[in-house]
Amino acid sequence: MPDWSSSERDPFRLYQLAVQNPEAESKLIDQFFAERRGFLPRRLREDFCGTAALCAAWVRYRPDNLAWGIDCDPKALAWGRLYNLGRLTADQQGRVALIAGDVRSVTTPKVEVIAALNFSYWVLKTRLELGGYLRHIHSQLAPQGLLILDVHGGPDALRLHTECRQVEDPRGGTFDYLWERADFDPISHCQVCHIHFRFADGRLLERAFSYEWRLWTPPELIDLLTECGFSRVDVYWQGWDEEGNPDGRFAAVKRGRPDDLWIAYLVAEA
Repeated sequence: MPDWSSSERDPFRLYQLAVQNPEAESKLIDQFFAERRGFLPRRLREDFCGTAALCAAWVRYRPDNLAWGIDCDPKALAWGRLYNLGRLTADQQGRVALIAGDVRSVTTPKVEVIAALNFSYWVLKTRLELGGYLRHIHSQLAPQGLLILDVHGGPDALRLHTECRQVEDPRGGTFDYLWERADFDPISHCQVCHIHFRFADGRLLERAFSYEWRLWTPPELIDLLTECGFSRVDVYWQGWDEEGNPDGRFAAVKRGRPDDLWIAYLVAEA
């Protein structure tokens, strides 16, 4: 079984430690689905899956769960096959399929949940591009299926600045995760962002990942989801603890808070 942490400064490894929590996302998927359907989903499609961390967590989560992961980056998929799927049992590996291709055209068996997370769908910058994607995946959902998207915003999401957060490394010590918004156009809402990693010895892994995205807003997305055939869209807003830190809980709301920076999930019914 390969040890995915064997390469201390592997950017994919650092990204998973700093950004992703697929076990928590699996629980949220169950929450969103069970609140609507009264039972738990089995079949998940992870679009823009990268290293397929969510796919791997999903098949570990329950013994009958199935997952399909789709991404156009062969390097990320290869890493995921080796280090994420490689850590699964033979049975779990048999319940995951990774597909190299365009999420706008790849077809899979009908699934109960499609998740496009980490704002990955923002690479589709126009209504025509995003609408084409949403119409396609609407056709990939089972009759009671859900699409789950994440979204963020607030005044801080429009500023050119760099955020720094310290991350615990399971190999010992810490490293810094740096999120830089390097460019933003308020007319098109297109932006350029970079992820850097800084280590205890002062070395910097600069631009480990770079993104050219459109900062989509909830009303734009809700209108487009409705146009593309989704029957209902709910917004789940992030909660905060007494110290003003995210508490990891998301509740359905009709009105959001005007925080400087907020994160939410859109849950759309087929």
